[in-house]
Amino acid sequence: MVPKTRWIDRRFNFDFPVGHFSSILERLRGTPARIEELTRQLPPEILTRRPEHGWSIQENVGHLIKVEELHVGRLDDYAAGADVLGPADMKNVRTSEADFNAMPLDDIFKLLRKVRGEFVGRLEAMNEAEAGRMARHPRLNIPMRVVDMAYFAAEHDDFHCAVIRELAKSVK
Repeated sequence: MVPKTRWIDRRFNFDFPVGHFSSILERLRGTPARIEELTRQLPPEILTRRPEHGWSIQENVGHLIKVEELHVGRLDDYAAGADVLGPADMKNVRTSEADFNAMPLDDIFKLLRKVRGEFVGRLEAMNEAEAGRMARHPRLNIPMRVVDMAYFAAEHDDFHCAVIRELAKSVK
C-alpha cells in the first residue's frame, strides 16, 4: 500500500477553471452517502475504537461535521471581502470535546447531512463571479477562490473517507 501523506503536509495547485464548480459540488454532496456506505454495517465497538494515534471512525465523521463550521465561516469571509480566510483550529478541540463516540451513528449521519446540506446550499446559490472571489488561505499562504475552497473541502472529505476505510479494514 502507498503511504498516505498527512493532511497538514499536503499542498495544492488551484489552477483549474471556475467551470469545475458543479463537479466539485457533486463530490461535496456525495460525502454523507459515502460515509454511510463505509460505516453503516460496522458494529459499534469498531466504530468507536481509537487507534494508537488518531480518532475512531465516528470521531473522523464527527470531525467532518465540526469542520463545516469553518467552511461556512470562510464563505462569510469571502462575502465580507476579507483578504485572509479564518484559520482552522489545528488542535481540533471542538472535535475532541464533542464526544462523537457517545452518539448513536444515525444521529451523526443526520447531523452530517444537515450541515453539509447547508454548506452546499450556500455554494449552489453562487454565481460565477462569487465562486471566483479570492482570499488568502492562512495555513497554506496561497490565494484561494471559493471554488478552490470547495475543492479543498472535498479533498479533506476524501482524506477522511480513506482514513475511515483503513480503520474499518484494520479490524477485519
